[in-house]
Amino acid sequence: MFDISFGQLLLVLIIGLVVLGPERLPVAIKAVAGWIKVLRRMSATVQLELNKELKLQELQDSLKKAEQSGLTTLTPEIQESIDDLKRVTESLKNEIDSTTQINPQIDTDKNKP
Repeated sequence: MFDISFGQLLLVLIIGLVVLGPERLPVAIKAVAGWIKVLRRMSATVQLELNKELKLQELQDSLKKAEQSGLTTLTPEIQESIDDLKRVTESLKNEIDSTTQINPQIDTDKNKP
């Protein structure tokens, strides 16, 4: 990540020792190490989010191309994704239908004295 040799790192530690003193140098090193850990975690999170967004964008582009070509020449992965989406949509529709059938019965039970 950084091109810092051992000699340069040693020079920075010696300057830190002279400037901060032996009492505050360990605290400063711990603070810097904590900042580095936080920055690494943040960069890893950003990288994961960017990868997810890129994959989503690629999928959307593939679906747009498929729609433009008339959905005749789909790759197996895209066809499988479309089939999965259809199954999930059907299951959600079934759940919605079942809850709408149950809800009128509940409403009529509430209206009874």
